[in-house]
Amino acid sequence: MTEKENSLQAVLDKTVDGKKIFGTSFAIKKEGFTWFGASGNILNEQPYFIASTTKLFTTAIILHLKSKGKLTLDDQISKYLDKSVMKGLHIYNGKDYSNEITIKHLLAHTSGLADYFQGKGANGNSLEDDIKNGNDQFWTFEQAIERTKALKPLFLPGTKNKANYADTHFQLLGKIIAVVTDKSYSDNCDQLIIKPINLSKTYLYKDATDKTPKTLYHKAKALDIPKAMTSFGSDGGMVSTSTDMLTFIVAFFSGKLFPKEYINDLQEWNKIFFPMKSGIGIHLFKLPWIFNPTGGVPYFIGHSGLSGALAYYSPKKNIFVVGTVNQVAHPDISFRTMIKLTQIVTKK
Repeated sequence: MTEKENSLQAVLDKTVDGKKIFGTSFAIKKEGFTWFGASGNILNEQPYFIASTTKLFTTAIILHLKSKGKLTLDDQISKYLDKSVMKGLHIYNGKDYSNEITIKHLLAHTSGLADYFQGKGANGNSLEDDIKNGNDQFWTFEQAIERTKALKPLFLPGTKNKANYADTHFQLLGKIIAVVTDKSYSDNCDQLIIKPINLSKTYLYKDATDKTPKTLYHKAKALDIPKAMTSFGSDGGMVSTSTDMLTFIVAFFSGKLFPKEYINDLQEWNKIFFPMKSGIGIHLFKLPWIFNPTGGVPYFIGHSGLSGALAYYSPKKNIFVVGTVNQVAHPDISFRTMIKLTQIVTKK
């Protein structure tokens, strides 16, 4: 191994501390240099849950359908969804705004809809709370939408400078994809992404008895939630490896899955959670000056997941980086790891 490769591996080895992080897997690419590494209880080529990084697959399919003239981002979602889904979806201050929601609002998290997963219900608990407490459960698309309807929207669709990150948006996008193509979300992933770019270990998790992906961790305990993982679907249900995810993120940003010029159109940023901003189907990770006074850490665009999985591209440095720390309680460690790996690769 070269000195650079040894340094990259050392970052992963140090990240695995047996307290917060028990296993990690990353891959990074800059021009002619590509590196894959793993440490702890995750082996190279070990499939893992990519959680909300799945949303990049959903975004890619929507943009592909746009390129084929099957839909536009300004289409009202009521054009594709049943009345049973639309009825009472967005009632704000006593008025129904459901028919004003567009595909773009869903991609950009600007519909104002509450989040079926993280939104707290009447009992003060969210579905996320239940899952993290080990209460594994199945839910359907219809149940996710009913849960959303029971929560109050936060603002009117398309309110300027407002966004609310909600898994609900990508549940709805998955349904729209199925309606437009007359095929399941899983089949669309296979036919439009997985097979064309030869992802050998990537698939939508649908079978709760499937033990292939590495079990997630929540703090020091294994978080075995296969029922929940089959329920996320188009908002967070993909399984992949760092090798496959590197292939995917390069394809996403290089025009292999949809026209490359669309990437510029996706970069309309709204704050969601510090230091992240939401674009249209992608996120921006950019450290503010106070944490990055020398400007040594570039900004990244891509997506991440609650599992500590991420897939990002740095346009400034032309770096692609993917991976996971497989820890629901500390997904921030994934970003710290990404920054350290990037700094090694850009070092002269």
